[in-house]
This record gives sequence, C-alpha cells and structure tokens, in this order.
Amino acid sequence: MTGLSVSVYPLLNPLLNPLRFFYSHSLRTLIHPQNLQVRSSMLRSVMLLLVFSLAGLSSTLMASTTEYRIENMKGNVWRFTAGPYHSAFMVTDDGIFVTDPISTDAARWLKTELKKRFHEPIRYMAYSHSHPDHAQGGQVIDDNTVTVIAHELADEDFRMTQLPTALPELMFKDDLRINLGDSSVELKYHGTNNGRGNVSMRFMPANVMYVVDWIVIGRMPYKDLIGYDINGMIHSTRDIVQAEPFDLLIGGHANTGTQEDVANYLGYLEALYAAVRDGMLAPGPVWQSLDGRNRYHGRVGTIP
Repeated sequence: MTGLSVSVYPLLNPLLNPLRFFYSHSLRTLIHPQNLQVRSSMLRSVMLLLVFSLAGLSSTLMASTTEYRIENMKGNVWRFTAGPYHSAFMVTDDGIFVTDPISTDAARWLKTELKKRFHEPIRYMAYSHSHPDHAQGGQVIDDNTVTVIAHELADEDFRMTQLPTALPELMFKDDLRINLGDSSVELKYHGTNNGRGNVSMRFMPANVMYVVDWIVIGRMPYKDLIGYDINGMIHSTRDIVQAEPFDLLIGGHANTGTQEDVANYLGYLEALYAAVRDGMLAPGPVWQSLDGRNRYHGRVGTIP
C-alpha cells in the first residue's frame, strides 16, 4: 500500500474485511489439494466480491480526494467544480437556481457552501440530462422549498432506472423559462445528442450558457463517443451557434468558452465526421475494430 496517505487506511478496512473473511473461510478450502474440483459458483461469488470491493474502494478514495471549488463566471452566475465535473448556479435576492448535483458528496459540499456564502435558499434545481455522473445526489439538495426540473425524457429515465437522486416535479418538452427575482433561466431541448433529455440553459441577464457533454471546449469529446448521437450532437451544437449570441459558455467538463469557441468546436465536429465518412466510403478494405478483429472482410459497396 505504499504511496497511500496514512489517513486513507481507515477507509480501506471496511472494504478489505469481506475479502479477508472469504480468504480465511473459502479460498483456502477451494485451493486445497484435496479440493481441486472447485465449485465454479463459489469462485464466481469470490470474484464478484473482489470486483465490488475494488469498485467501492475506488469510489471511496475518489470521494476522499475530490477537489471542490466555486468561481464567479459573470454577474450572478457561478461555476461549481467537483474534480473533472462542472455545474452552474445563479444567485438572486429571491433565491438560488442550481443545476447538476454531480454526486451525493458534491451536492452536500455545495449545499453547505451556498448557505455559508450567500444566505439565500435554493429555489430550483435543474438537471441537464439523465446520465448518473451528473445527476446523482439531488436528494441532498431537494427539500420542500426546492422545485426540481428536468426534460420529460430525463424524468422518464430517472424513474425507470431508479437513480438515487431527487425525482423531477416540473417537466417540459421543448422549452421552459424560469423567472427568479430580476433574473431568469431559459431551458431548451435541442433533440438527441448525449444521454436522454439533454438541454441547454441560458442564464439572463448575465447571458451565460450552460451545456453538458455535447459541447466540450478545449478538449476532445469523450473517447469512442459512448452515449452520443453524433448527428444529433452536431445538430444541437449548430443550434447553439446560430441562436442569439451569448457571452460565455460553461460546460459540464473542460474549459469555458465564447460563441466563437463553440463555432470552432462545431467546425471540428463537422470536419471529423466528413473525414471518417469519406474514408469509409473510399474504395478499399473496410475499417477494423479497435480490438483488431475485422467487422467485415470485403469492400464498401459489396456488403450483403
């Protein structure tokens, strides 16, 4: 365990104890020379326990080392950072509008800091979309004074998957405007892009845009485009570029940017899409998968 801080050891023991128990009561029996005909179900149980224990260890260590930060972006709009994740919130004299809680630990830290710094109650919490790495932990922020908002498709996902978060009570299909004090938030659905019910949010009068996952400034989109609809991603980003000008974009990851930055990002997506498409349509062998196995050994145009 070299390299781990001494303060981390108390976090490890609860996760290692089940492994110690199974080692002493099961593994020694399983590998004994007189018991070489091992019951596969027992081995599977031990392996599953190992996997879940390591997953729990990873989550515990991550929670203990995540850096949290709050930064003013423009006017009354702020950015909350939890490790590689960002969300946005707006502070008014009539209360606070928050977005993605990110996780239970992140939401707990944010709620404490908001109370300490601004002395205003949270009035609204809006989810950007249905993916759990942004939407978990809403139950920490939700209480009888908070209205929880999501697109209807995100709401459907939350209920079907039973994600551990607060369920929305205000849903919309195309767009929604929330007025809070002398400010407002405009939520808009642009169609499929990443996850289900993924929307943009424009904070006014600061004119700050908040978009998660399908616009990423200063970084490539997530590898393999897992969870993305690439055509929808391009269409949604084009919507943002062609909409009323905004002053600043806060993303769920990576850097903030201007409308020009988003336009450059759109140009990159379109060029990448065209290059991959043209390469696949060019005469010659069909591409190979990343693991080296051919998906098809013929040529484009001859697929049955």
